[in-house]
Amino acid sequence: MAQPVKLVVVSAGLGKPSSTRMLGDRLAEAARRQLVDRGVEVDVHTVELRDVAVDIAHNLVTGFPPPGLRAAIETVTRADALIAVTPIFTASYSGLFKSFFDVLDNTALAGKPVLIAATGGTARHSLALEHALRPLFAYLRATVVPTSVYAATDDWGAAAGAGGDDLAARIARAGGELADLAAGLPRAASVPAAEYEEVVPFAEQLAALRRG
Repeated sequence: MAQPVKLVVVSAGLGKPSSTRMLGDRLAEAARRQLVDRGVEVDVHTVELRDVAVDIAHNLVTGFPPPGLRAAIETVTRADALIAVTPIFTASYSGLFKSFFDVLDNTALAGKPVLIAATGGTARHSLALEHALRPLFAYLRATVVPTSVYAATDDWGAAAGAGGDDLAARIARAGGELADLAAGLPRAASVPAAEYEEVVPFAEQLAALRRG
């Protein structure tokens, strides 16, 4: 029997309750539901960075993760798919969020499907997903789903109307994209290693062009 997909939410919310955690939970439920519809079992885990904030600071200073942070790192490293959610401060991700990903090994997320999301007081900060979070996870060589999800304060109101419906639609779409990757549907065909071995040096290519 196939192992369940391990879906991990990393939430950098600071409060309890937290809109950042709430968004992460809704995204996880959307992805979980769509994986179950595909006949895939799912185990969902959540890493609350506020619980390991002091451990992260110690790790940055000493280079060694305390037990709580080590467990969080292992949970993220062993995930099949990741949902990363941060509040937006000063038009970018929070320092706590960035510091956690700074202490990960730079190969820990290579090839891992990641859904990025953020919360903030105003919709003006929504572009932080594209100019801050997406480049961060591209640098870590994660496979970031096309749809990112930003939730402003107004999106959570009971009277959000069309805005609330739009948030629900984006959550469903992003959850579906993550589910597709986590279930292996579709995956881009990998290029056989042999195709990379026969590299013609640039000088030979240039000489061939001149001869032609």
